[in-house]
Amino acid sequence: MATDIAEKNFNIARPYLKWAGGKTQLLFELEKRLPQSIKEKRVIERYLEPFVGGGAMFFYLKNHYQVRDSILLDVNPELIMAYRVIQQDPHKLITLLKGMEEEHLQKSEDARKDNFYRIRAEFNQNMPLMNYTDYGDDWISRTASLIFLNKTCFNGLFRLNSKGEFNVPFGRYKNPNICDEVNLQAVHQALQKTEVRCADFTQARQYIKKDTLVYMDPPYRPLNSTSHFTSYSRERFSDHDQEKLARFYQEMDSRGAYLILSNSDPKNNNPADNFFDELYRGYRIDRVPAKRNINSNTASRGEIKELIIRNFQE
Repeated sequence: MATDIAEKNFNIARPYLKWAGGKTQLLFELEKRLPQSIKEKRVIERYLEPFVGGGAMFFYLKNHYQVRDSILLDVNPELIMAYRVIQQDPHKLITLLKGMEEEHLQKSEDARKDNFYRIRAEFNQNMPLMNYTDYGDDWISRTASLIFLNKTCFNGLFRLNSKGEFNVPFGRYKNPNICDEVNLQAVHQALQKTEVRCADFTQARQYIKKDTLVYMDPPYRPLNSTSHFTSYSRERFSDHDQEKLARFYQEMDSRGAYLILSNSDPKNNNPADNFFDELYRGYRIDRVPAKRNINSNTASRGEIKELIIRNFQE
């Protein structure tokens, strides 16, 4: 019995990076809104995410449903590189991370800070030299550095500046879990029989057909001028991009796919802002409670509303 429980827990995959805008807190609301046929059969024939990010929804569905075919896309090459490394070489990655964790944790706080900024500087300096097309051992070492930075930086963020450089400062953690071996193995298992591509959301067209379940979690529209947490890649997601995505949504709706999209609710700050209500007129728009967890001002953290938009009524 103990072995069965251990094996069951081993297979529960979670996001391997802390991701600003991650959907862990919305999973209950999202699952409630899955197509009724999927909830009854517990089977998803094809699942696609064109903005996979931290992958909270993907991992949840893989843990609780039979997902027969899955495709994950994101425009961020660092992120997709890491997914593919965990998919293909988890043991090499874990070995590197264990070494980095052991070395880091035995240092004093000042030495940890120096170590963090050294690794961050090397990570940024090597960026122009990286070949994000051809898989190689350099992908494994870079993924180890990426995970290390995510686990030891302030607030556990992934954020790039306009030059594409990782710019989050050092975080003061007593015992950061840099190498979560159990979860990395579970993520590896979840990614089997999954296509992972670095691509713009429009390239998802080739995969979407009738009854495909598509979850779209684009960079959120900022609620105000100081909340621009859209910088997960050097590209920014503007209102023009949101409009382009809405047209894509309509096109995929015409194919008979099941579409679920989440975004910020501009009415949190301006009740008269109908940006998304107009863009997705005719679709089902639900406003659900969420928490603003990542904000430099703790007083600004708290419950807000987010949007879940569907093209079906089930």
